[in-house]
Formats: sequence, C-alpha cells, structure tokens
Amino acid sequence: MVISDQEVLGKPLSGWRLRLYTIIFEADTRAGRLFDQWLIAIILLSVGVVVVDSMQGTGPTHRSFFAVMEWIFTVSFTAEYVARLLCVRHPWRYALSFYGVIDLLALLPTYVALLVPEVHALIDVRVLRLLRVFRIFKLTAYVSEYQSLGRALKASRRKILVFLSAVLMIVLVMGTLMYVVEGPGNGFTSIPTSVYWAITTMTTVGFGDITPKTDLGRLISSVMMLLGWGTLAVPTGIVTAEMTAMRFYSVPPTTRTCHECLTEGHLPEANFCLHCGAKLPTYLNDTAPGSPRPY
Repeated sequence: MVISDQEVLGKPLSGWRLRLYTIIFEADTRAGRLFDQWLIAIILLSVGVVVVDSMQGTGPTHRSFFAVMEWIFTVSFTAEYVARLLCVRHPWRYALSFYGVIDLLALLPTYVALLVPEVHALIDVRVLRLLRVFRIFKLTAYVSEYQSLGRALKASRRKILVFLSAVLMIVLVMGTLMYVVEGPGNGFTSIPTSVYWAITTMTTVGFGDITPKTDLGRLISSVMMLLGWGTLAVPTGIVTAEMTAMRFYSVPPTTRTCHECLTEGHLPEANFCLHCGAKLPTYLNDTAPGSPRPY
C-alpha cells in the first residue's frame, strides 16, 4: 500500500495553512509552479555564488557583495523552511525526512559560522562553504526527471548489487593474479594495490602509476581492458530497461488534490474527485503530465 505525502506530513484541512500547503507542496497549480520556478532560480544562483566566491581572484569588494548575497539566499531558504514546517500538521516528520535534512543543510552553515566563531579553530571555514553546495540537492524536489531516475534506480537496485558483486570478484581475482605475476618489483607491492590497478584498468581509466612489465602481465591487462568495455554497459542497460518499463506500464502520479475530501493523485484529465465526486480545480500543469512532487 502506497502512503501519500499528505498522509505522512499531515495536510491541513482549511485556512491559510491549506493555501500555503497548496502553493509549496503541490506543483499542479499556477502559484505552486511559479513558486518552484523561483526556488530553482535561487538555488542555482546561490550555488553559483559559492563557486565564484571560492576563486582566488575575487577582491574585498567582491567578497562583500558575495557575503550580502549569501545572507539573502540564507534568509530566503530559512523562510521557505519555516513555511514548510508551519503548513503541515506533522512538522517533525518533514524535518526528519530526506528533503527536510537537505533544506536544513542549505541554511545551517551560514548560521553556524555566525553564531559559533570558535568553529574556525576546529575546522576550516571552507568546509562550511562547501556544505552550501548541498543546496543543489534541493533541485531533486522540483524536477520530475530526478524522481523518475530515482525510482528506476530503486527498482533495479538488486540487479545492480549483483552486477557490482560480480565486478568486485573479478577485480579481486585479477588483482591477486597480477600480484603473483608481476610482484613488488614491478610496483604491485600488495594485493590491495593490485586490486586498485585492476579497478582503474577495468573502468578504462588507466592512471599509469602502475603498469605491467612482463608479457603475461600485459596480456592480462589487455583482457581486463576489453572486459571493462563490456561491463560498463551493463548497469546502463539495467536502469534504462527499468525506466522504459515504468514509462509504458505505470501511470504517472500527480499532486492534484480534491479540496473537499483531500484525496490526492487524480489524473490530469479528471474533472471530478474519484472519492467524493466533487469538482476538481482546473489542471494548469503545462509541462509533462503528472509531474510529481516528493514532499
């Protein structure tokens, strides 16, 4: 049985909290879509500011500008976080959810650096700046393709684990074999080092810091590289097959909600509630039908 987000978080029944919930958590209204678009723009701008601020050529004037922009972004994310907590009946469930933690990480570093100056004696301030890049993960809440990929990965996780287990066995065996063939004199000083070589060779990376010197070792390397070409395509095929199956055999959910009985998940073309029969609000999603929201 699939539990909807409104049951987990506790959708408000009426008043300003219901209106705020509709804007923040539902993507199938004009206000909700506009809210998502502005939030995506702020997220991208904030990450861009963090990246540019890390460059060595920025002077004091630019750093002051970046500091002001950082506080604007932090206040914006704080207002959004507080609004999400206020408009649901179970705020702790949202705060402890994956996206709730991501939202908290998006605004926490700025306040930590301000409220606890002694933190500079423990860790470099650049660590706090790096944590702000976690804001990019907030995008996964507003782009349906992220969620489609996530569902495909989840559905194929057992096949991918079996594939990774097979790859690990191959690199362990081949690494051990190269340790025996080449030996410490040619750079294969231990089995872990040889396994490292096997991984870089099988993934066709080939750093070149460790190379075989014997003819037999080169033959094994050639086999590993050819084997790597074939194995790299396996996980891609697994995930692609799952995404294709979902496209043809599943009905994409929507966040359309009946404002009378609060039943969620109506089809884009539905005019009346599937539970109580009340007339549904106009469906205004002009993107792909059924763009889901994870909250």
